[in-house]
Amino acid sequence: MAKNEKTSSKAAKAASKTLRDPKASKAAKSAAGSALTQAPDKKKKGR
Repeated sequence: MAKNEKTSSKAAKAASKTLRDPKASKAAKSAAGSALTQAPDKKKKGR
């Protein structure tokens, strides 16, 4: 994946759900973790 490509927020949410699923396979969790590392950082709200 190119450096400028990011995982969509929908995909990141699905990946997060997969990682929390105790029944998810090791391969699924690995792919989900990979997707989350490519997700854009959450922007902090200014005070």
